[in-house]
Amino acid sequence: MSSDLSGILPRVLIVSRRTLRKNKFVDFVGEYHLDLIVSYGAVPVIVPRVSGVQSLLTSFEPIHGVLLCEGEDIEPCWYQQDDHGSALSQEELEEIRRLHSSDTSIDKEKDSIELSLAKLCLERNIPYLGICRGSQLLNVACGGTLYQDIGKELSKGCAENDRVMHINYDDYDGHRHTVKLVESTPLWNWFREEGKEGEEMEILVNSYHHQGVKRLAQRFVPMAFAADGLIEGFYDPDAYNPEDGKFIMGLQFHPERMRKPNSDEFDYPGCPFAYKEFVKAVIAYQKKHNSLTSVPKAVKLNKEMENKRKILVRSFSLAKNLYATGRGNCSSKDSELEVGAEFLESNTVLSVQQENRLKQMGATVRNAGSYVERLKLNEGREKMAKNVMGNMSVEKLYDLLTFYRTMGQICSQVLERKLHDVINDFSS
Repeated sequence: MSSDLSGILPRVLIVSRRTLRKNKFVDFVGEYHLDLIVSYGAVPVIVPRVSGVQSLLTSFEPIHGVLLCEGEDIEPCWYQQDDHGSALSQEELEEIRRLHSSDTSIDKEKDSIELSLAKLCLERNIPYLGICRGSQLLNVACGGTLYQDIGKELSKGCAENDRVMHINYDDYDGHRHTVKLVESTPLWNWFREEGKEGEEMEILVNSYHHQGVKRLAQRFVPMAFAADGLIEGFYDPDAYNPEDGKFIMGLQFHPERMRKPNSDEFDYPGCPFAYKEFVKAVIAYQKKHNSLTSVPKAVKLNKEMENKRKILVRSFSLAKNLYATGRGNCSSKDSELEVGAEFLESNTVLSVQQENRLKQMGATVRNAGSYVERLKLNEGREKMAKNVMGNMSVEKLYDLLTFYRTMGQICSQVLERKLHDVINDFSS
Protein backbone atom coordinates (compact mmCIF):
# COMPACT_ATOMS: atom_id res chain seq x y z
CA MET A 1 0.00 0.00 0.00
CA SER A 2 1.53 3.36 -1.02
CA SER A 3 1.28 6.48 1.10
CA ASP A 4 1.19 10.09 -0.08
CA LEU A 5 4.07 11.75 1.79
CA SER A 6 3.05 15.17 0.46
CA GLY A 7 -0.03 14.85 2.65
CA ILE A 8 2.08 14.03 5.72
CA LEU A 9 5.13 16.30 5.69
CA PRO A 10 4.66 20.09 5.59
CA ARG A 11 5.79 21.88 2.43
CA VAL A 12 8.03 24.96 2.34
CA LEU A 13 8.22 26.89 -0.93
CA ILE A 14 11.60 28.34 -1.93
CA VAL A 15 12.10 30.37 -5.13
CA SER A 16 15.28 29.55 -7.02
CA ARG A 17 17.86 32.09 -8.14
CA ARG A 18 18.95 32.25 -11.78
CA THR A 19 22.54 32.52 -12.95
CA LEU A 20 24.40 32.20 -16.24
CA ARG A 21 26.69 29.18 -16.49
CA LYS A 22 28.32 27.85 -19.64
CA ASN A 23 26.20 30.16 -21.81
CA LYS A 24 22.89 28.93 -20.39
CA PHE A 25 20.67 29.84 -17.45
CA VAL A 26 20.81 27.65 -14.36
CA ASP A 27 18.42 27.85 -11.38
CA PHE A 28 19.74 27.06 -7.90
CA VAL A 29 19.07 27.31 -4.16
CA GLY A 30 21.80 27.26 -1.47
CA GLU A 31 22.23 23.81 0.03
CA TYR A 32 22.39 25.02 3.65
CA HIS A 33 18.79 26.29 3.41
CA LEU A 34 17.60 22.94 2.12
CA ASP A 35 19.61 20.90 4.63
CA LEU A 36 18.13 22.76 7.61
CA ILE A 37 14.55 22.65 6.31
CA VAL A 38 14.80 18.88 5.81
CA SER A 39 16.63 18.24 9.09
CA TYR A 40 13.85 19.89 11.11
CA GLY A 41 11.06 17.91 9.43
CA ALA A 42 9.71 19.79 6.40
CA VAL A 43 9.94 19.29 2.64
CA PRO A 44 11.48 22.08 0.52
CA VAL A 45 9.55 22.63 -2.71
CA ILE A 46 11.56 24.58 -5.28
CA VAL A 47 9.64 27.16 -7.30
CA PRO A 48 11.62 27.67 -10.54
CA ARG A 49 12.31 31.21 -11.63
CA VAL A 50 10.67 30.94 -15.06
CA SER A 51 8.23 33.19 -16.88
CA GLY A 52 4.59 32.46 -16.09
CA VAL A 53 5.14 30.80 -12.70
CA GLN A 54 3.50 33.74 -10.92
CA SER A 55 0.12 32.80 -12.39
CA LEU A 56 0.62 29.14 -11.40
CA LEU A 57 1.45 29.55 -7.72
CA THR A 58 -1.81 27.89 -6.64
CA SER A 59 -0.52 24.74 -8.36
CA PHE A 60 2.02 24.46 -5.54
CA GLU A 61 -0.72 24.07 -2.92
CA PRO A 62 -0.78 23.10 -0.14
CA ILE A 63 1.66 25.77 1.05
CA HIS A 64 2.62 25.49 4.71
CA GLY A 65 5.57 27.88 4.70
CA VAL A 66 7.66 30.15 2.47
CA LEU A 67 11.41 30.74 2.71
CA LEU A 68 12.79 33.49 0.47
CA CYS A 69 16.54 34.00 0.27
CA GLU A 70 19.31 35.22 -2.03
CA GLY A 71 19.06 37.07 -5.29
CA GLU A 72 19.65 40.35 -7.06
CA ASP A 73 18.56 43.82 -5.99
CA ILE A 74 14.81 44.43 -5.87
CA GLU A 75 13.48 46.68 -8.62
CA PRO A 76 13.35 50.21 -7.06
CA CYS A 77 9.87 50.88 -8.48
CA TRP A 78 8.46 48.56 -5.80
CA TYR A 79 9.58 50.78 -2.91
CA GLN A 80 10.27 54.28 -4.28
CA GLN A 81 7.01 56.04 -3.55
CA ASP A 82 7.75 59.61 -4.64
CA ASP A 83 7.91 61.23 -8.06
CA HIS A 84 11.60 62.05 -7.78
CA GLY A 85 12.76 58.44 -8.07
CA SER A 86 16.22 57.60 -6.77
CA ALA A 87 18.01 59.93 -4.37
CA LEU A 88 21.27 58.97 -6.09
CA SER A 89 22.74 60.66 -9.14
CA GLN A 90 23.20 58.85 -12.43
CA GLU A 91 26.97 58.82 -11.85
CA GLU A 92 26.50 57.24 -8.43
CA LEU A 93 24.16 54.58 -9.84
CA GLU A 94 26.71 53.72 -12.54
CA GLU A 95 29.44 53.41 -9.91
CA ILE A 96 27.21 51.08 -7.84
CA ARG A 97 26.55 48.89 -10.89
CA ARG A 98 30.27 48.55 -11.52
CA LEU A 99 31.08 47.74 -7.91
CA HIS A 100 28.18 45.31 -7.32
CA SER A 101 27.68 43.95 -10.82
CA SER A 102 26.49 40.52 -9.61
CA ASP A 103 23.61 42.05 -7.62
CA THR A 104 22.47 45.04 -9.68
CA SER A 105 21.16 43.08 -12.68
CA ILE A 106 17.47 43.36 -11.77
CA ASP A 107 15.35 40.21 -12.11
CA LYS A 108 11.77 41.48 -12.51
CA GLU A 109 10.32 37.98 -12.86
CA LYS A 110 11.79 36.86 -9.53
CA ASP A 111 10.50 40.08 -7.94
CA SER A 112 6.96 39.37 -9.14
CA ILE A 113 6.98 35.72 -8.05
CA GLU A 114 8.36 36.44 -4.59
CA LEU A 115 6.19 39.49 -3.92
CA SER A 116 3.14 37.40 -4.80
CA LEU A 117 4.25 34.69 -2.37
CA ALA A 118 4.98 37.22 0.38
CA LYS A 119 1.52 38.78 -0.01
CA LEU A 120 -0.03 35.31 0.05
CA CYS A 121 1.72 34.59 3.36
CA LEU A 122 0.58 37.89 4.83
CA GLU A 123 -3.04 37.28 3.73
CA ARG A 124 -3.24 33.70 5.03
CA ASN A 125 -0.78 34.01 7.96
CA ILE A 126 1.43 31.36 6.36
CA PRO A 127 4.83 31.15 8.13
CA TYR A 128 7.44 33.25 6.30
CA LEU A 129 11.21 33.45 6.80
CA GLY A 130 13.13 36.01 4.77
CA ILE A 131 16.92 35.78 4.63
CA CYS A 132 18.99 38.66 3.17
CA ARG A 133 17.07 39.69 0.02
CA GLY A 134 14.05 37.81 1.45
CA SER A 135 13.98 40.17 4.44
CA GLN A 136 14.19 43.23 2.19
CA LEU A 137 11.38 41.88 0.03
CA LEU A 138 9.17 41.25 3.09
CA ASN A 139 9.65 44.85 4.20
CA VAL A 140 8.81 46.13 0.70
CA ALA A 141 5.72 43.89 0.50
CA CYS A 142 4.42 45.57 3.68
CA GLY A 143 5.08 49.15 2.51
CA GLY A 144 8.63 49.67 3.79
CA THR A 145 11.53 51.13 1.79
CA LEU A 146 15.19 50.26 1.10
CA TYR A 147 18.51 52.00 0.74
CA GLN A 148 19.54 51.55 -2.88
CA ASP A 149 23.10 51.55 -1.65
CA ILE A 150 24.15 51.64 1.99
CA GLY A 151 27.56 53.12 1.22
CA LYS A 152 26.14 56.04 -0.72
CA GLU A 153 23.08 56.76 1.41
CA LEU A 154 23.80 55.64 4.98
CA SER A 155 27.52 55.30 5.60
CA LYS A 156 28.53 58.74 4.39
CA GLY A 157 26.40 60.27 7.14
CA CYS A 158 27.98 58.16 9.89
CA ALA A 159 30.94 58.95 12.08
CA GLU A 160 34.11 57.15 11.05
CA ASN A 161 33.94 54.74 14.01
CA ASP A 162 30.33 53.78 13.21
CA ARG A 163 30.81 52.92 9.56
CA VAL A 164 30.26 49.29 8.72
CA MET A 165 31.54 47.21 5.83
CA HIS A 166 28.45 45.27 4.76
CA ILE A 167 30.15 43.34 1.97
CA ASN A 168 33.78 42.34 1.46
CA TYR A 169 34.52 40.71 -1.89
CA ASP A 170 38.09 39.87 -0.76
CA ASP A 171 36.84 37.83 2.21
CA TYR A 172 33.32 36.99 1.09
CA ASP A 173 32.33 34.18 3.49
CA GLY A 174 34.78 34.98 6.26
CA HIS A 175 33.78 38.64 6.68
CA ARG A 176 31.90 39.51 9.89
CA HIS A 177 30.64 42.69 11.55
CA THR A 178 29.00 43.38 14.90
CA VAL A 179 25.26 43.72 15.47
CA LYS A 180 23.52 44.60 18.71
CA LEU A 181 20.49 42.45 19.60
CA VAL A 182 17.30 43.97 20.98
CA GLU A 183 16.39 42.45 24.33
CA SER A 184 13.39 40.11 24.63
CA THR A 185 13.05 39.61 20.88
CA PRO A 186 13.21 36.10 19.36
CA LEU A 187 16.73 36.75 18.03
CA TRP A 188 17.91 37.81 21.48
CA ASN A 189 16.38 34.69 23.03
CA TRP A 190 18.12 32.42 20.51
CA PHE A 191 21.59 33.88 21.02
CA ARG A 192 21.59 34.88 24.69
CA GLU A 193 24.10 33.19 26.95
CA GLU A 194 23.43 31.69 30.35
CA GLY A 195 23.91 34.13 33.21
CA LYS A 196 23.85 37.25 31.03
CA GLU A 197 20.20 38.23 31.34
CA GLY A 198 19.57 41.97 31.09
CA GLU A 199 22.97 42.71 29.55
CA GLU A 200 23.47 44.21 26.13
CA MET A 201 24.27 41.49 23.65
CA GLU A 202 26.33 41.71 20.50
CA ILE A 203 27.17 39.01 17.97
CA LEU A 204 29.28 38.90 14.83
CA VAL A 205 27.29 38.21 11.65
CA ASN A 206 28.21 37.64 8.03
CA SER A 207 27.22 40.20 5.42
CA TYR A 208 26.67 39.91 1.67
CA HIS A 209 24.62 42.97 0.75
CA HIS A 210 24.90 46.59 -0.36
CA GLN A 211 21.20 47.36 0.16
CA GLY A 212 19.09 47.23 3.33
CA VAL A 213 16.00 48.40 5.19
CA LYS A 214 15.61 52.18 5.14
CA ARG A 215 12.10 52.69 6.56
CA LEU A 216 10.81 49.65 8.38
CA ALA A 217 7.17 48.79 7.64
CA GLN A 218 4.88 49.77 10.52
CA ARG A 219 3.86 46.24 11.49
CA PHE A 220 7.43 45.14 12.25
CA VAL A 221 9.69 45.47 15.31
CA PRO A 222 13.51 45.56 14.97
CA MET A 223 15.54 42.71 16.51
CA ALA A 224 19.11 43.80 15.68
CA PHE A 225 21.06 46.89 14.59
CA ALA A 226 24.49 47.35 13.03
CA ALA A 227 26.75 50.11 14.36
CA ASP A 228 25.69 52.41 11.52
CA GLY A 229 22.02 52.03 12.54
CA LEU A 230 21.03 49.58 9.79
CA ILE A 231 18.28 47.15 10.87
CA GLU A 232 19.70 43.61 10.63
CA GLY A 233 16.61 41.69 11.74
CA PHE A 234 12.90 42.29 12.38
CA TYR A 235 9.67 40.41 13.02
CA ASP A 236 5.93 40.85 13.43
CA PRO A 237 5.17 40.32 17.17
CA ASP A 238 1.47 39.85 16.38
CA ALA A 239 2.31 37.03 13.97
CA TYR A 240 4.97 35.25 16.00
CA ASN A 241 4.07 32.11 17.92
CA PRO A 242 5.77 29.05 16.40
CA GLU A 243 3.77 26.63 18.55
CA ASP A 244 0.58 28.10 17.06
CA GLY A 245 1.84 28.16 13.47
CA LYS A 246 2.70 31.89 13.40
CA PHE A 247 6.04 33.16 12.10
CA ILE A 248 6.74 36.31 10.04
CA MET A 249 10.41 37.34 10.18
CA GLY A 250 13.27 38.85 8.19
CA LEU A 251 17.02 38.51 8.83
CA GLN A 252 19.54 40.53 6.82
CA PHE A 253 22.40 38.13 7.59
CA HIS A 254 22.69 34.40 6.78
CA PRO A 255 22.71 32.39 10.06
CA GLU A 256 22.87 29.13 8.09
CA ARG A 257 26.26 30.21 6.66
CA MET A 258 27.76 31.44 9.94
CA ARG A 259 30.14 28.50 10.32
CA LYS A 260 33.74 28.12 11.40
CA PRO A 261 36.39 27.81 8.64
CA ASN A 262 36.52 24.38 7.00
CA SER A 263 33.83 23.10 9.35
CA ASP A 264 30.07 22.65 9.63
CA GLU A 265 30.18 23.86 13.24
CA PHE A 266 28.13 27.05 13.71
CA ASP A 267 29.67 30.24 15.04
CA TYR A 268 27.00 30.28 17.78
CA PRO A 269 24.56 27.62 19.03
CA GLY A 270 21.73 30.04 18.19
CA CYS A 271 22.55 30.18 14.44
CA PRO A 272 20.16 27.41 13.30
CA PHE A 273 17.33 28.52 15.59
CA ALA A 274 15.67 30.73 12.97
CA TYR A 275 15.19 27.65 10.79
CA LYS A 276 14.27 25.42 13.73
CA GLU A 277 11.54 27.77 14.97
CA PHE A 278 10.37 28.49 11.43
CA VAL A 279 9.86 24.79 10.67
CA LYS A 280 8.15 24.36 14.06
CA ALA A 281 5.67 27.02 12.94
CA VAL A 282 5.30 25.34 9.55
CA ILE A 283 4.44 22.01 11.17
CA ALA A 284 1.95 23.68 13.53
CA TYR A 285 0.39 25.58 10.63
CA GLN A 286 -0.09 22.33 8.70
CA LYS A 287 -1.73 20.64 11.68
CA LYS A 288 -4.07 23.58 12.21
CA HIS A 289 -4.92 23.71 8.51
CA ASN A 290 -5.59 19.96 8.37
CA SER A 291 -7.89 20.14 11.41
CA LEU A 292 -9.95 22.87 9.74
CA THR A 293 -10.25 21.10 6.40
CA SER A 294 -10.51 17.48 7.51
CA VAL A 295 -13.73 15.74 6.60
CA PRO A 296 -15.70 14.65 9.67
CA LYS A 297 -16.33 10.95 10.13
CA ALA A 298 -19.67 9.73 8.91
CA VAL A 299 -22.37 9.61 11.56
CA LYS A 300 -23.81 6.16 12.20
CA LEU A 301 -27.58 6.22 11.71
CA ASN A 302 -30.24 3.71 12.61
CA LYS A 303 -32.48 2.25 9.93
CA GLU A 304 -35.19 4.91 10.24
CA MET A 305 -32.70 7.77 10.09
CA GLU A 306 -30.88 6.14 7.19
CA ASN A 307 -34.15 6.07 5.20
CA LYS A 308 -34.69 9.76 5.97
CA ARG A 309 -31.16 10.50 4.87
CA LYS A 310 -31.73 8.73 1.54
CA ILE A 311 -34.91 10.74 0.97
CA LEU A 312 -33.02 13.98 1.62
CA VAL A 313 -30.16 12.92 -0.67
CA ARG A 314 -32.71 12.14 -3.40
CA SER A 315 -34.37 15.52 -2.93
CA PHE A 316 -31.04 17.39 -3.01
CA SER A 317 -29.99 15.44 -6.11
CA LEU A 318 -33.12 16.58 -7.91
CA ALA A 319 -32.50 20.15 -6.74
CA LYS A 320 -28.92 19.99 -8.00
CA ASN A 321 -30.22 18.89 -11.39
CA LEU A 322 -32.43 21.98 -11.46
CA TYR A 323 -29.42 24.17 -10.75
CA ALA A 324 -27.30 22.48 -13.40
CA THR A 325 -29.83 22.26 -16.25
CA GLY A 326 -32.82 24.42 -15.34
CA ARG A 327 -34.99 21.34 -15.87
CA GLY A 328 -36.42 18.87 -13.39
CA ASN A 329 -36.78 15.11 -13.80
CA CYS A 330 -40.22 14.53 -15.38
CA SER A 331 -40.64 11.35 -13.36
CA SER A 332 -39.98 13.07 -10.03
CA LYS A 333 -42.82 13.87 -7.68
CA ASP A 334 -43.36 17.26 -6.12
CA SER A 335 -43.29 15.58 -2.71
CA GLU A 336 -39.70 14.40 -3.32
CA LEU A 337 -38.59 17.96 -3.93
CA GLU A 338 -40.71 19.24 -1.06
CA VAL A 339 -38.75 17.20 1.52
CA GLY A 340 -35.48 18.92 0.69
CA ALA A 341 -37.09 22.33 0.39
CA GLU A 342 -38.75 22.08 3.79
CA PHE A 343 -35.54 20.87 5.43
CA LEU A 344 -33.56 23.77 3.97
CA GLU A 345 -36.17 26.40 4.83
CA SER A 346 -36.64 25.19 8.41
CA ASN A 347 -32.92 25.08 9.22
CA THR A 348 -31.98 27.67 11.88
CA VAL A 349 -28.51 26.40 12.82
CA LEU A 350 -26.57 28.21 10.10
CA SER A 351 -25.77 31.90 9.88
CA VAL A 352 -28.43 34.35 8.68
CA GLN A 353 -26.68 34.69 5.33
CA GLN A 354 -26.44 30.92 4.83
CA GLU A 355 -30.04 30.45 5.99
CA ASN A 356 -31.28 33.00 3.46
CA ARG A 357 -29.32 31.31 0.69
CA LEU A 358 -30.71 27.90 1.61
CA LYS A 359 -34.26 29.27 1.68
CA GLN A 360 -33.70 30.67 -1.78
CA MET A 361 -32.57 27.22 -2.87
CA GLY A 362 -35.75 25.71 -1.41
CA ALA A 363 -37.86 28.17 -3.37
CA THR A 364 -35.91 27.25 -6.49
CA VAL A 365 -36.71 23.59 -5.99
CA ARG A 366 -40.43 24.51 -6.16
CA ASN A 367 -40.13 26.77 -9.14
CA ALA A 368 -37.54 25.88 -11.75
CA GLY A 369 -38.88 28.56 -14.09
CA SER A 370 -37.89 31.41 -11.77
CA TYR A 371 -34.42 29.93 -11.47
CA VAL A 372 -34.00 29.96 -15.23
CA GLU A 373 -34.82 33.68 -15.19
CA ARG A 374 -32.18 34.25 -12.56
CA LEU A 375 -29.72 32.35 -14.73
CA LYS A 376 -30.32 34.84 -17.53
CA LEU A 377 -29.81 37.73 -15.10
CA ASN A 378 -26.56 36.17 -13.87
CA GLU A 379 -25.35 35.81 -17.46
CA GLY A 380 -25.85 39.55 -17.92
CA ARG A 381 -23.95 40.31 -14.74
CA GLU A 382 -21.17 37.93 -15.79
CA LYS A 383 -20.82 39.72 -19.12
CA MET A 384 -20.65 43.09 -17.37
CA ALA A 385 -18.03 41.75 -14.93
CA LYS A 386 -15.89 40.44 -17.78
CA ASN A 387 -15.95 43.87 -19.42
CA VAL A 388 -14.84 45.55 -16.17
CA MET A 389 -12.08 43.02 -15.46
CA GLY A 390 -10.90 43.23 -19.05
CA ASN A 391 -9.71 46.76 -18.27
CA MET A 392 -7.90 45.79 -15.04
CA SER A 393 -4.14 45.28 -14.83
CA VAL A 394 -2.66 41.80 -14.42
CA GLU A 395 -1.50 42.65 -10.89
CA LYS A 396 -4.98 43.82 -9.82
CA LEU A 397 -6.58 40.74 -11.36
CA TYR A 398 -4.17 38.48 -9.49
CA ASP A 399 -4.83 40.27 -6.19
CA LEU A 400 -8.59 39.97 -6.83
CA LEU A 401 -8.26 36.26 -7.61
CA THR A 402 -6.19 35.65 -4.47
CA PHE A 403 -8.74 37.49 -2.31
CA TYR A 404 -11.75 35.54 -3.56
CA ARG A 405 -9.88 32.23 -3.42
CA THR A 406 -9.02 32.92 0.22
CA MET A 407 -12.62 33.91 1.01
CA GLY A 408 -13.87 30.79 -0.77
CA GLN A 409 -11.63 28.56 1.32
CA ILE A 410 -12.75 30.24 4.54
CA CYS A 411 -16.44 29.91 3.56
CA SER A 412 -15.97 26.24 2.69
CA GLN A 413 -14.30 25.51 6.02
CA VAL A 414 -16.99 27.31 8.05
CA LEU A 415 -19.85 25.81 6.04
CA GLU A 416 -18.40 22.32 6.41
CA ARG A 417 -18.29 22.65 10.18
CA LYS A 418 -21.83 24.02 10.35
CA LEU A 419 -23.23 21.28 8.10
CA HIS A 420 -21.50 18.72 10.30
CA ASP A 421 -23.35 20.21 13.29
CA VAL A 422 -26.62 20.01 11.34
CA ILE A 423 -26.10 16.30 10.66
CA ASN A 424 -25.32 15.64 14.32
CA ASP A 425 -28.48 17.49 15.43
CA PHE A 426 -30.54 15.74 12.76
CA SER A 427 -29.39 12.30 13.91
CA SER A 428 -29.82 12.97 17.65
